Amino acid sequence: MKGRRKYRVPLTKQAMNILEQIKAQSEGKGFVFPNQRNPDGHMSSSTTNAALKRRLGYKGVLVSHGLRAIASTVLHEQGFDTLHIEACLAHKDENMTRPSYNRSDFFEQRKEIMCWWSEYIEKASKGLSIS
Repeated sequence: MKGRRKYRVPLTKQAMNILEQIKAQSEGKGFVFPNQRNPDGHMSSSTTNAALKRRLGYKGVLVSHGLRAIASTVLHEQGFDTLHIEACLAHKDENMTRPSYNRSDFFEQRKEIMCWWSEYIEKASKGLSIS
């Protein structure tokens, strides 16, 4: 995490399945998505952007950070709480007072959001209705 902050991530069954499928790439390395040239490093956003641009055909349409914006927008449209969505995105609360009193990471609420999001992505990937 940025700033070496601790951050717990609720993993859904869909996320666990993906991690199981890519396990061979990262086995014995410090990161789930390792850097190809530096085994001690992690994949960069440039690598992700290149994949979106070249392999998936989204040049000029989408960058990796745009996926976070899509998630935020969709989750807000579904009525999930803004604080919980921001916690899912690992955004730091800019309000200086609130974090002094509220130490929750909203883990249980994020579980619900992540399950909904995983199902949403799974349905979309199969061309199913995602209403």
